[in-house]
Amino acid sequence: MSNKIILILVSTLVLSCATKPEETATFFNAAQQEFSYSGRTEIMNDSVQALISPAAHVVFQAEGDSITLLIGAQGEPHDFVVVEVNGQYKDRYEVQKDSVNRITIALPEGKNNEVGVYKATEASNGPILFYGAEAEKIASFDPKTVATIEFIGDSITCGFGADTEDIPCDTGEWYDQHNAYLAYGPRAARALNAGYRLNAVSGMGMYRNWNDEDQPVMGDVYATTYLDGNADKKWNFSGKSPDLVSIALGTNDLSDGEGEKERKPFDPEKYTSAYVALVQRIFNRNPDTKLALLTSPMVAGEKADLLLKCLQDVKTHFDTAHTVAIFEFDPMTPGGCGYHPDLEDHKVLAGELIPFYADLLKKS
Repeated sequence: MSNKIILILVSTLVLSCATKPEETATFFNAAQQEFSYSGRTEIMNDSVQALISPAAHVVFQAEGDSITLLIGAQGEPHDFVVVEVNGQYKDRYEVQKDSVNRITIALPEGKNNEVGVYKATEASNGPILFYGAEAEKIASFDPKTVATIEFIGDSITCGFGADTEDIPCDTGEWYDQHNAYLAYGPRAARALNAGYRLNAVSGMGMYRNWNDEDQPVMGDVYATTYLDGNADKKWNFSGKSPDLVSIALGTNDLSDGEGEKERKPFDPEKYTSAYVALVQRIFNRNPDTKLALLTSPMVAGEKADLLLKCLQDVKTHFDTAHTVAIFEFDPMTPGGCGYHPDLEDHKVLAGELIPFYADLLKKS
């Protein structure tokens, strides 16, 4: 055998040994214990998990050079999810109804990567269906948060009209600019290393909604799984009690509506009474939770004064037995769709709230 042939054979063997074996991806279905869920969720048929409330999410660890998420939408023709990897925002992804969408994301190699999948829209858009993930390996992931915050509110709280980077206002569907992950509440919670859940519905008020006087309000829908008032599907409120509940409702109660339906003057007594009733239900379930009452950055002048007075009355009602604090937003001219905050506005709102929440969580 010639030296040339020997050299070729040796080179081939060296290259073969140096080549990294091809990684094989395994499918892990949504019911496996490695997946951890937060927010309002529900197990569907065939081990599919529904993410229902805004920013409801699943977190886990994944190994390999990439991961493929299998996701669907049940309500609207399309929906949106946000994906986070190692605490970093990756993107907001559109998912189509009646199909299993495959979202493949490159992962840093040589480590356990923390992956989170978040519903970007709200409960009325229908659930996001999480079928599972394809990866080399997955494992459970404990975020080790220092507290849990529950945010109750309306369209501002769930990030309506905020994300206009890819779909400008007044184009597409009414929910195409939703981004609950980047709304003020989740932003503030992440800055405080707190877990979070959002129970927010666009257009909703405490005793009346944006454009109606007789439809279900937050007190009617709060105890139902899909935040729709369907008493046949009650939410069980299991799991860890929130350390802090932050409520931002009043913008719609004070609104003048679209101007076509009859709209009675704002009734402070009805508003305060409904507020007290909801808060009492929260304290009955979570007696040690702290309570934050937020004004509205969209309300100014006499209406702002009236809202603040009502919140002060609510605070007085509970002050002796519970820790209750009021936060007053600075008035804002928002840059999002339909006179809503955009992503930069939500960043500002979160920045205002972070020290307020931090101080409130420290109180005994």
